[in-house]
Amino acid sequence: MRLAWRNLSYDRLRFAVTVIGIVFAMLLMVFQGSLLAGFVGAASRMIEASDADIWIVARGVPCFEYLALLPDRFHSLARGVTGVAEVNRVITGVGTWQAPSGAKQLIVMVGAEPGAGDGFPLPRLRPDDGNEAMVPQTVLIDRSNAAPLEATTTPIEVEINRRQARVERTIDGFGSFLGSPYVFASYPDTADYLKLGGEETMGLLVRVAPGYAATDVKRELQARLPETDVLTREEFADRARDFWLKQTGAGGTIMLAGLLGFLVGLVVVSQTIYSTTMDNLEEFATLKALGAPRRYVLRVVLMQALISGTVGSFAGLTITLPLVGLARRGISWIYTPWWLPVGAVLLSLLMCALASVISIRKALTVEPARVFRA
Repeated sequence: MRLAWRNLSYDRLRFAVTVIGIVFAMLLMVFQGSLLAGFVGAASRMIEASDADIWIVARGVPCFEYLALLPDRFHSLARGVTGVAEVNRVITGVGTWQAPSGAKQLIVMVGAEPGAGDGFPLPRLRPDDGNEAMVPQTVLIDRSNAAPLEATTTPIEVEINRRQARVERTIDGFGSFLGSPYVFASYPDTADYLKLGGEETMGLLVRVAPGYAATDVKRELQARLPETDVLTREEFADRARDFWLKQTGAGGTIMLAGLLGFLVGLVVVSQTIYSTTMDNLEEFATLKALGAPRRYVLRVVLMQALISGTVGSFAGLTITLPLVGLARRGISWIYTPWWLPVGAVLLSLLMCALASVISIRKALTVEPARVFRA
C-alpha cells in the first residue's frame, strides 16, 4: 500500500492525468445513466402516481399519453364486478394554451376524478362542509414549465382551447418528456376543454376492495369487458416503459446514449490504468532486480489501480452529482437513483483492476536487467 502510493505521488502529473480520465468516465456514466433512469421513470409516472390497482384501457393502448376513447358505460359495468371497491375515470388529450401575452402553444391536458389518488396531480381537493370538492376551472402545471407557459407568478388567468382557466399553483415532479407541457385539471373541466362527449371516456382506474385479489378481479373485469385491455398498474407501467424505450426514436436514442456512455466510460478507465501501469515498467523492473516476488509486484500494481480508481471515482461523483442537479433545472425528469453512482464506482474499480491485471503480464515479464540499461 505504501509503495503503491509513493509510486503514484512521485509523478503527480501522471497521477493527475489518470484521475482526470476516471473523473471524465464517471461523469459520462452517471450523467447518461441519470438521463436513461429519468426517462424510464417519466414514461410511467402518470400510471404509478395513481392509487389504482387495475387500469382499463382501449385494446392496444401502449401508454398513458396515447389513451383512446372508451364508451362511458364501461364505467358502470366495471363498478358492478364483484371485488371492485371504486372506479374512477381519467382522460388526456392535446390542447392549445394561450398565455396572457397572447402566445399560444400545444399542451397535454390530463384530468381524473378525485379517487385517482392523493399522488395524482389535480387541482387539490378542498373541504366543503365536510365533503371534498374539486376546484372548478382551475389547472396545475409543473414548475419546470412555468416560464414557457408564462405562469411564473400564480394565480394567473389563461385560456385553454378558447375557454377560461386559472393556474392555481405549480407542482413538482411532473415535467413533460414529450416537449408539450402537462396541464392538470379536474375530470369535468378536462372533458370540457377537450370537448369530450358525455358518452365517452378514456381510462378507468379500478381500486380493489379489501379481501379480494387483484388478479381475480382483473380476470372478472376482462370477462365483462372483452374489447378492452385490463392491466394491473405494474403491467401497464411496464408496457409504457417498454413502448417509450423500444418503440420510439426518443427512447431508443436515450437508451443507446446511456449504454454508450457506460461503455466509453469503462474503456476510458481501462485505457487510463493500462497506460499508467505501462509507464511504470521501469519501477517494476527495479522491484524484480531487488528480488521482489511476482506476488508482491502484482499486489503493488493492483493497489495502484485501485487507489487511482477510488480517488478518481469519488472526485468524479463530487463533480457529477451537482452537475446533474443543475441539469435538472432544464430537464426536470432527469433522475439519479441511489444505485447508479454506487454501481458506477464499483464498475470503475472493477475495470481498473482488470486493466491492471492485463498490463501486469508485461510488468511481470520485464527483465530485471532493464533497470541497469543506459
